[in-house]
Amino acid sequence: MSDAYLQLDKLTLAYGDTVAVRDLDLAIGKGELVALLGPSGCGKTTTMRAIAGLLTPASGRIRLDGADITRISANKRAIGLVFQSYALFPHLTVYENVAFGLRLKGISGAGLDARVGAGLKSVGLTTFAGRKPAELSGGQQQRVALARSMVMEPKVLLLDEPLSNLDARLRLEMRAELQRVQNETGVTMIFVTHDQVEALALADRIVVMLNGAVEQIGTPEEIYNKPASAFVADFVGFENVFALKDDKLATPNGPAALSGPVPEAAGLAWRPRMVKLGSGPFPGTVRGTSFAGNSREYLLDTPLGPIKAEIDANLPPYEIGSALVFDLPVAGAANLKRFG
Repeated sequence: MSDAYLQLDKLTLAYGDTVAVRDLDLAIGKGELVALLGPSGCGKTTTMRAIAGLLTPASGRIRLDGADITRISANKRAIGLVFQSYALFPHLTVYENVAFGLRLKGISGAGLDARVGAGLKSVGLTTFAGRKPAELSGGQQQRVALARSMVMEPKVLLLDEPLSNLDARLRLEMRAELQRVQNETGVTMIFVTHDQVEALALADRIVVMLNGAVEQIGTPEEIYNKPASAFVADFVGFENVFALKDDKLATPNGPAALSGPVPEAAGLAWRPRMVKLGSGPFPGTVRGTSFAGNSREYLLDTPLGPIKAEIDANLPPYEIGSALVFDLPVAGAANLKRFG
C-alpha cells in the first residue's frame, strides 16, 4: 500500500530465544479499521504490543505517519490501547478515569472538562460521569475504556479482544458502537480477535495470522468467500477441505475423482451448505444430525472421510444410519492457493 499510514517492515518479534513473529510486512491506511485474526499463539497480540511500544522488535521497522517509531517509547507514540480487561481504576469515577491521561499531560480546568465531556458524549455516557466502574455494566466499562483512549487523540487506536468479555447481546451493541466511533472520528483502528464473526462484522480488512506469519490479507468478503489456504478456509467455515493431487481429491482412502473440470489449485474447500445431498457419485451414511433453526446439519461417514453437510430445515430429514449419495460440486468450491 503506497499510501500506508502505519507500516510494518520485516518485523521480527521474539521473547528471549523464542521467535513469535517473523519478517512481518503490513501496511494500513489512514482511517482503516483492521482486524488481526487468528488462534491463540499466532502472533496477533505480540504484533499489537510491538505497535504500541510495549515490545521492542528483534529486527525490522515500524513507521507511523511518515515517522520511524521503532525505538520511540510507548508514551510518545500517539497510540491508544484498550485492554481486554478494560484496566479501569476502581476507586475513580468515570470522569476521573477518562481524565487520567489528560491530567498527566498537564491539561486541567475548562480544557479538561471539555475534552472529558466530549469523550463521554462520543460513547453515550455523559450522565454516568459520577459513577464508579463497579456501578457499570460490562459494555459501559468497555465504553469508558474507549473514551479514555479517544480523548488522548491517538493516531492509531489498538483494541485487544475488545468484545470477548461481553455476552452476545452486548457484543452486538459494542460492534455498532465501535463502528460509529470509528466512522465519526476517522481514527485508524486495529483490533485483535480470535473470533472470525467479530472480524467479518467489523473490519475493513482482515489480517489472518498463523504461527507468527500472515496467511492472508483481504476484505471480509474476500476472506469469507475466497480463502487462500486450507487453514483460512477451515477458520472461516469451509469444513470440508481437501488437497488436490493430479486433479483428484487426496483422501484417507486414496484419490477420488470429481465430477466436472478441476481448476488449477492446491486444494478445494466446501462449506456444509455447498454439499449436494441425494444425488452424486459419492456414498455416505448419516452418523449425526442436528436441527439448527432454518437448517439441518449432518455429519456423514464417507470413503472421503467425514463430511459435514447442511440442508434447508423444510426438506425431508435424513435419519441417523441412513445411506445416501452426495456430490461436491466443483463450481461452488473455494480454490485454495496453498495447502498445509
